[in-house]
Amino acid sequence: MDPLWATIAEFWWIGPATIGTGTLGWLGLRRERRERRRRIELDAARLELRTAKRDAATARAAVRVARAELDRLQAERTTGRASAAEVAAARRELDRATDDVRVAAATARSRRAHVSAARAALPPAGDDAHLPLARVMGAHDEIIARWMTYETDPARLIAFPAMTDARQPATAAFLAADQVARQHRPASAHARVAPARFTAYRDAVAAAGRAFAVAEAEAWRQARAAGDAPARPQPGDPDAASTGAPVREQWTIIAQSLTQTALARRTEALARVVAARASPATRTTASSGTATGAGAAGGPDADGDDGRHVWPVPGRPRA
Repeated sequence: MDPLWATIAEFWWIGPATIGTGTLGWLGLRRERRERRRRIELDAARLELRTAKRDAATARAAVRVARAELDRLQAERTTGRASAAEVAAARRELDRATDDVRVAAATARSRRAHVSAARAALPPAGDDAHLPLARVMGAHDEIIARWMTYETDPARLIAFPAMTDARQPATAAFLAADQVARQHRPASAHARVAPARFTAYRDAVAAAGRAFAVAEAEAWRQARAAGDAPARPQPGDPDAASTGAPVREQWTIIAQSLTQTALARRTEALARVVAARASPATRTTASSGTATGAGAAGGPDADGDDGRHVWPVPGRPRA
């Protein structure tokens, strides 16, 4: 038998084994990535907890150092080698370090609660629609959609111009916060992101939501002050409950009323502006033309016309 064929016959199993091993490795890597996406929020919460614990330990160490420094200065104060100002400054430093310990301890407790909440909200395996990153991206899309209604709805655009005016401080703050969220936004809900990036994107979306709420409240306040909007309907308001109409239907009625009122008011204002901006040359020409016509046909004549008519009257046949 040919040695080459003998070698192939002896080691024929290497190829299938390699292919099988590669397939199993690929499937395992895919499963690991899916599991990482499912647990990204929990991993991020654990990372924040570890950071908070480390900050708390650093703050406690700073308190010990500040207390030891205060004791040293107080001892030297008795021998005259330290002044009262130095002792007072050391005491203030100890108070500041003590406050930092309280803040760090509270932050650690909050992060521990976040870990418990993330563990409870862990989606089932295979449920890609409720992945943590998908939830955050959905919340971001909802904020953008709510803001876009003020851009695309004519009634809202007329009644709430502050929501689309970047010169308004609240609106500018929202646009800046949304820009930060867009910078941290992954390409898709299935993208590979580290826990630190997930935390940054989640916090940026939360900040954008708060900024949008502030900008919207300010826009409604300005609209109510200008008389362009009624009291804002809420799902729990007694008026909404008494009418039995959902908030969306109420807004449709309000939008129609606002559109008619605002358009009528702006049409009247435009007419006044056009009348006020009529050129002096036009007014002079009109005045001269009126006077000429009155003099030509309305001067004293045989019929006794005193010239007060602007337009010439037909001549009467003479007897």
